[in-house]
Amino acid sequence: MYSQDWQDEIDKGIQADSTIAYLYQQKAMPLIKQGKYEIGLSLLDKAVKFDRQKWQDYRAFVKCIFAKRYRDAIVDFNDCKQRFGDAYVMDHSYDFYLGLSYLQLNEFKKAEETFKSDYDYIIKAKGKDWLHHLDLFYFGIAKYELRKYEEAIELFNMALEIYPKFSDVQAYKAICLNKLGKRNEAIELDKLAELNGKAGNSINEDNVDYERYPYQIRWD
Repeated sequence: MYSQDWQDEIDKGIQADSTIAYLYQQKAMPLIKQGKYEIGLSLLDKAVKFDRQKWQDYRAFVKCIFAKRYRDAIVDFNDCKQRFGDAYVMDHSYDFYLGLSYLQLNEFKKAEETFKSDYDYIIKAKGKDWLHHLDLFYFGIAKYELRKYEEAIELFNMALEIYPKFSDVQAYKAICLNKLGKRNEAIELDKLAELNGKAGNSINEDNVDYERYPYQIRWD
């Protein structure tokens, strides 16, 4: 997939029909995983040109998680919502990535509002069992950044109900506990977080093999 042979074979398809959006996405994907964002995104621009509904949200995802072009990702996701309605890409809602982008731009209030909107929608439309531990983690992070430590802990606890050894959640919960004056409890939880983190119990998204996710702690 990372070879020039892969690129050459896809180029043959493009020479036969240069309007097939999927071919540009297939050229882009291995380049993006190699950190070659500029050329990868230029190819995704062509994919979007020929099939916007299929590939614009994927391009927005790449801008958010890989290329760290958060303002561009926000524009893309909001445009997708206006054109096609709210949806999911790579297992998460558009609001999840919008909230993540706001977090990375230090727009913490917007992040909190966006994660809350997504949380409320899931609870109302699908029920508590559909909540994802990563959604809860980042919603909690927004609360943490706004110094709403007790509210952050509530969300972190919900995430730990789903993924009990989630080390990153444990670490940030420990920080919140310390901020609330619960130093001994914080120290014990931080030790547990380190043990779980070194055992590999961290963010478990597929693309974590290629990119470190926001607020993900390095344990080694």
